[in-house]
Amino acid sequence: MGGQRSAFWGRTVQVLYDHHHGGQRLGQEYPQQDAIDIETGMLLEILKELYSVFPSLRHVGSYVGPKSTLRKTLSELHELRTAGFTKAYLGVETGDDKLLAEIKKGVTAGEMLQAGKNLVNAGINLSSMVLLGIAGKGSRSREHAMETAKITNEMKPQYLAALTYTPVPNTALFQKVESGAFELPDPFETLEEMKIIFENITIDNLKFVGAHASNYLPVSGTLQRDREKMLGIVNRVLELKDMSALRSEQVRGL
Repeated sequence: MGGQRSAFWGRTVQVLYDHHHGGQRLGQEYPQQDAIDIETGMLLEILKELYSVFPSLRHVGSYVGPKSTLRKTLSELHELRTAGFTKAYLGVETGDDKLLAEIKKGVTAGEMLQAGKNLVNAGINLSSMVLLGIAGKGSRSREHAMETAKITNEMKPQYLAALTYTPVPNTALFQKVESGAFELPDPFETLEEMKIIFENITIDNLKFVGAHASNYLPVSGTLQRDREKMLGIVNRVLELKDMSALRSEQVRGL
């Protein structure tokens, strides 16, 4: 970590307090890997130390959970932003209330929206992360995409990052996939979801990041500026059902 554009982020805070805490490794007590769940005073101390140890550091960010975010007051979030907490990565997954319950996210769509809005209102650069394919096959897929576009429009994040659901062993949804209770959408169905999201995003200057290794077709750009270009890329693949244009299962990753 260094240079003018250095950034520190992680699923949990991993900071060595060599100067004042004898090398104590902070963040190990937070197995949920959600740095904003740490007590605000400690986070402020961590931020102060980071900017002190790394004078060229410009940004500090972390993955955050909706429930832990909602436990912070808007005043606390403003205080963290002033101290240099500049970016948050929020796993929104979907705007579909029923689907959030099914995947046991622990919050309603309304609560997820409020968590995101609080971060935005505090001046923290928000990256909302959503999952293509998480609704499975059928009509729920379209509902998921529509509701995801809706919550994005209302939340107004600076970034929208789309990943494609990949079954992870030892999870409830993986077991449903294995048993046949949950049917994974095919690659083109996940692209249909991406298309619906593009068509229904109405906010401007939203940076869409679709280059994640899990996605079958890497598409990125800024909405609304690049909307037609992005739709064109997706539509061409959908029209031709061109598997050669997609990442193979062998090269896709989590």
